[in-house]
Formats: sequence, C-alpha cells, structure tokens
Amino acid sequence: MQKVFSKYLTALSISSVLLLSGQALAETNKAPATKQHSHTHDHSHGHDKNVYKGYFKDSQIQARTLSDWKGDWQSVYPYLTNGTLDEVFAHKAEHGDKSAKEYREYYEVGYRTDVSRIVIDGDKVSFYKGSDAVSGRYVSDGFEILTYAKGNRGVRFIFKKIDGDKAAPQYLQFSDHRIAPEKADHFHLYWGDDRKALLDEITNWPTYYGSSLTGKEIANEMLQH
Repeated sequence: MQKVFSKYLTALSISSVLLLSGQALAETNKAPATKQHSHTHDHSHGHDKNVYKGYFKDSQIQARTLSDWKGDWQSVYPYLTNGTLDEVFAHKAEHGDKSAKEYREYYEVGYRTDVSRIVIDGDKVSFYKGSDAVSGRYVSDGFEILTYAKGNRGVRFIFKKIDGDKAAPQYLQFSDHRIAPEKADHFHLYWGDDRKALLDEITNWPTYYGSSLTGKEIANEMLQH
C-alpha cells in the first residue's frame, strides 16, 4: 500500500513540534514569499470579504490548529471530470474574462489529484486513494505569507509530520482564504516532502469539501461564491 501511495503522493504538489510562540511565528514570517499568480475566489461565508479576497494586515494573522480542518473531506475533482461542475464554469463565464471551456481547463489543472478523500481527526491525517490509505501525525510548522502579482496575498498554514506511514507526506499546507482560527467549509491543500518547494506550487491546488455533500450540493456552494 505504501508503495502505491509513494508514487502519487510525492508526484503531486498540493494546499497547523507545538504551536510556535508569538516570537517564533513573527520570526518565521519576516520575509513573505512572492508569487506571480493568484488563486482567489470572490465570495464570503460570513467572514471579512477583504480578507477572503487576500487584502489584510500582518497583524490580523493568527496561528491555527488542525481542528479548523477536522472532518471527513472529499475531492471535487471527480465532479469536474463527470460534468457536475459544468454549470459552475458556465456561471463564471457570464461574469469573468474566460469562456466556460477555458474555466474548465483552468480548474482541471487546479483540482487534479488522485487523493479522493482526506480524514482529519486530532493530529492524525489520512489520505485515501480508493480504499487504500496512508496516515501521519502532524504538528504546526508555522505559516507563510504569499504575495501575488496583483497585490493581494494569501496565507498557507503549514504542518509537519512527526510520526506515521513512510508514504504519508512530510508537509501539509492548507489554504482556505482565512487567516485566523475558523472552521473551514472547504480548503485547498498542498502536500509533499519539500516545505519550500510547496510554496512555489501555485497551479495545482486540490480542493476538498465535506464528504457528506453531493456533487450537486458542492456545485451549488460554488455558485454562491
């Protein structure tokens, strides 16, 4: 099982040791990384819209724990491939600068993953490919601020493996458009064994919604974004 997972977990680049002290967090984030592309959504679920769009002050950022992402999550990639999300891309085309086909191609690259399900319980994170799974125990490794070409920013909350299956990735980087403790309703996840290299991944961001949702319900959530 580990051999199977080692092939695809290390091949894919995806998106909270103890929580760092305030001093350590500040030290970790003195020099924000700069990226040339922005992946943002123009929507809000009750939190600050400016923050959601990537406009915030460093002082607003707070450490987060894995409890913000606790739960059973499913990849949205299968719903893209089977056409369930086509209405989402058509809606984006009505208000954006791409055709529905172009949006579909963009998100096909962004959502692509072989990890169909992720379960987060306490400090344990399990990655599923079909019925096979590998797991690891993770602790916070701080956060990194990414600054995009258009001027907005994002925060990735990083977790490091301290125990578990060898095939489970060494690092997880969560991005959910939030910058302080708050329960996620979906998230983008980047994973791999090179912390710094993951920060350079900005085109593939496997995305997860609650496993209890149907494809249609996920599409409706996206249409509200």
